[in-house]
Amino acid sequence: MKIVEAGGAAIPSIGLGTWTLKGSDCTDMVAAAIGAGYRHIDTARMYGNEREVGEGIRRSGIDRDALFVTTKIWWTDIAARNLLNSAQAAIDAIGIGTVDLLLIHWPNQRVPLEESVEALNEAKARGLTRHIGVANFTGAMLDEAVAISAAPIVCNQVEYHPFLSQETVLDACRRHAAGLVAYSPLGRGGEILSHPAVRAAAEHHGRSPAQIVLRWEIEQDGVVAIPRTSKPERLAENLGVFDFQLDDEERQAITALTQRRERLVNPDFAPHWDRA
Repeated sequence: MKIVEAGGAAIPSIGLGTWTLKGSDCTDMVAAAIGAGYRHIDTARMYGNEREVGEGIRRSGIDRDALFVTTKIWWTDIAARNLLNSAQAAIDAIGIGTVDLLLIHWPNQRVPLEESVEALNEAKARGLTRHIGVANFTGAMLDEAVAISAAPIVCNQVEYHPFLSQETVLDACRRHAAGLVAYSPLGRGGEILSHPAVRAAAEHHGRSPAQIVLRWEIEQDGVVAIPRTSKPERLAENLGVFDFQLDDEERQAITALTQRRERLVNPDFAPHWDRA
């Protein structure tokens, strides 16, 4: 497993996203993922599945220190007191003690960023998390968060896939030695996976289109991907990306698709996104 080093954190470059996983299905999938070799599990308060994620971790029997676990605080709860209360509730729900990474899930223009970042630092000081970071921040917002924070901001978790350029965010992450954690890394609806540039590379390497896209992502400096799946048979497939490399032409052909700038996640409370 490739590891992305960022601000003292060692983040496995492929993780399991758990958005939409619920109940026993979530518990079963987390336990199966760990059994398949995953060492990075991503959840969030908003997902409503932290308890089930924790149960899956415990069921797996894995040593706690062998796993990297992330959770996130929803944008309505990032005022100082709410953030700390929500962080404590998250740790209680997961039930494995200190998490590895605690993120602001989305910025909130009604809450000063300084207040939220300082609360993140307080959560770390209280032992609720080993590392802190942000999600869905623009490049400029990441610059501001890093300037405010006493502890390293170790990542910015954002939508990233071959149909969406994130050049400004990538540049900001690299400027601050932070990781970019890509959610929705395979897109949705299969359009990315059926694109000729992806399918040609898949045929050349004898791999699935999903493996080609994940390989394209993790070959980029500082990028981590957290694909979500509800299909156990996909777990090993998504991990099977560490024993081949794209060639330059394949890499460039897929990167060229990012200029489509097709964003899948854009709620009304989102920030004003970077243009590139």
